[in-house]
Amino acid sequence: MAIMTHPITPFTTPPTTHLHLSTSISKATSLPELKQVHTQILRQNLSDSDTLLFNLILSSIPLPSSLHYSLSVFSTLQKSQTHLISKLFRELSRSKEPHNALLFLENGRRNGMEVDRFSFPPLLKAASRAFALREGMEIHGLGCKLGFDSDPFIQTALLGMYASCGKIEDARLVFDKMSERDIVTWDIMIDGYCQNCLFDDVLVLLEEMRSSNVEPDSRVFTTILSACGQTGNLAIGKVIHELISENNIIADSRLQSSLISMYAGCGCMDLAQNLYDNLSQKNLVVSTAMISGYSKAGQIEAARSIFYQITNKDLVCWSAMISGYAESAQPQEALKLLDEMQASGVKPDQVTMLSVISACANLGALDQAKRIHMIVDKFRFREALPVNNALIDMYAKCGYLDGARGVFGRMRRKNVISWTSIISAHAIHGEAYQALMLFRQMKEPNWITFVAVLYACSHAGLVDEGQQIFSSMVNEYNITPKLEHYGCMVDLYGRANRLREALELVETMPMAPNVVIWGSLMAACRIHGEYELGEFAAKRLLELDPEHDGAYVFLSNFYAKGKRWENVGEVRQLMKHKGILKERGYSKIEMDHEIHEFLTSDKSHKHAEDIYAKLDEVVCKLMQVGYAPNTSVVLIDVNEDEKKDVVLLHSEKLALCYGLLKSNRGSPIHIIKNLRICEDCHNFMKLASKVFEREIVVRDRTRFHHYRGGSCSCKDYW
Repeated sequence: MAIMTHPITPFTTPPTTHLHLSTSISKATSLPELKQVHTQILRQNLSDSDTLLFNLILSSIPLPSSLHYSLSVFSTLQKSQTHLISKLFRELSRSKEPHNALLFLENGRRNGMEVDRFSFPPLLKAASRAFALREGMEIHGLGCKLGFDSDPFIQTALLGMYASCGKIEDARLVFDKMSERDIVTWDIMIDGYCQNCLFDDVLVLLEEMRSSNVEPDSRVFTTILSACGQTGNLAIGKVIHELISENNIIADSRLQSSLISMYAGCGCMDLAQNLYDNLSQKNLVVSTAMISGYSKAGQIEAARSIFYQITNKDLVCWSAMISGYAESAQPQEALKLLDEMQASGVKPDQVTMLSVISACANLGALDQAKRIHMIVDKFRFREALPVNNALIDMYAKCGYLDGARGVFGRMRRKNVISWTSIISAHAIHGEAYQALMLFRQMKEPNWITFVAVLYACSHAGLVDEGQQIFSSMVNEYNITPKLEHYGCMVDLYGRANRLREALELVETMPMAPNVVIWGSLMAACRIHGEYELGEFAAKRLLELDPEHDGAYVFLSNFYAKGKRWENVGEVRQLMKHKGILKERGYSKIEMDHEIHEFLTSDKSHKHAEDIYAKLDEVVCKLMQVGYAPNTSVVLIDVNEDEKKDVVLLHSEKLALCYGLLKSNRGSPIHIIKNLRICEDCHNFMKLASKVFEREIVVRDRTRFHHYRGGSCSCKDYW
């Protein structure tokens, strides 16, 4: 008897089997788990396995080190399943890594995959979001080859891709060839012009739009206003506001918010506030815009007032206020607000942490810095390149060079900012040769890197090395020197007492010297006692900045040195007439997670009596090893005893005594000083480090001084 055979057909999937596998895919949290489900799908020989494989691919892509596996599964999909392929591209184009859609396209095309017209819009969207111009142009070419170039949806996507990638002329070519242009198309073209700051073209396009019988709606105006706010283009913003009013366009909440955000972004807080006050309902977006606007305008109290009126604050709102504090020289408030935010249940993101790290760097508080680093690790930002770069800067500015080195050493990926940050860290800590060594390891330094390494040379007296680096910047790296580089070179020559070379460079540089350059020359003249040249530099500086307090102080001190008290009086009278005050010196020290600030002769601290008693003790012990107050730094017309009293009560000495009182024996003492440390305090700190066997770290206006065993890291060259 003949045995009848039948072809094997795929097993029709019972609903329970399909549901079980789909659930397993959605619950999988690792690549091995997904591979187990994949094995079950293959064993079942299911009729609709492609749908399950599609879900498997989507679940695998976000997992670490899964891209190769995802591509291999993708290659097994039936080539004719174009609806699934289009859906996959659509999902990938919306994901955090839109570039993956382009990788899947490349892989699929190599394996003979077919794409239909529905695949092109998401692919072009992916190219747009990834700023992948080359791939976008290849997709454009493929669309033309397949005859899809006249499809209005594909044309709109092409328009968006070219505009996002900055190829505005190509975007306009696509736009002009379109037979049908709806409001969305016009909005994309206008947004392209806005993003490329071509606001005159925006106005022309608005007229074309109206002549084409397409009336701009609130969405179009919102696009333009948003760009105006981001770029600070108040003139165009006002034109758009007038158009809205003239055409009786009903301003919905989104358009009203855009108007307020535009004025706030342009710094016109009075106009922004008027519109804000007239809002019937103040949404979170517009309130956050007001906070940012007031913060940028330096009106931090107004920003704070709006912030605390908001009941349900989101992450963006918290971040805006934290950033406002950080940028308004109130770093302690920024750090306090971070604690409030976490207590309210809102987790920081990368933007928030960058603001907080910046605030901590400005504060210079090492204990706070270490706590911030722990928060970075807690929320898993330690692999984020911008965060690591900021941590290097933070530790450097908090006096912990080893901490900066540790972050740099652990970084898997480094960019030019990473290298520049660690070079700058060594520079401000007086480690010039280490900074040079790091510089020589770099492959592609930029102009900012050269500023950092020239700064290192200038603060260590490495004139020959500085000259060589300046020359290599021009001749080897083809970088045109900027004012910042010339400023470093003037400082390099000036600190080394090569003042004639410094002046010659100022007079021959290809651009006009700015306040910083004249200030560097003036400061060098003060250090080396070249007061006539310094007077010349100070007067040039005042021509550029008539309210520069440092120049007036220099002139006053210059005249005081020569006992020209009449001229001193004239300078001080002029300062008084102009309302110019000498920047007051202060010093800060962190103790028990609290920042303590001292002024010269300050008795406001709650432990002032103990601090002054400690100061007497310290002065007595230092005098036993040769200390004598250097009264030459006191340039006021008083007797010698009064001068001694003045110099002994400088703020950094008070901060040091508080540190000796309150810190553990043998632990380092960190002090932050807002001005350049004077010669007497510098010598005082050196002797104190030896007598009390403490490392004393002082951050002054320009650099760090590490005092150990009676010497300073600056080698008395500052």
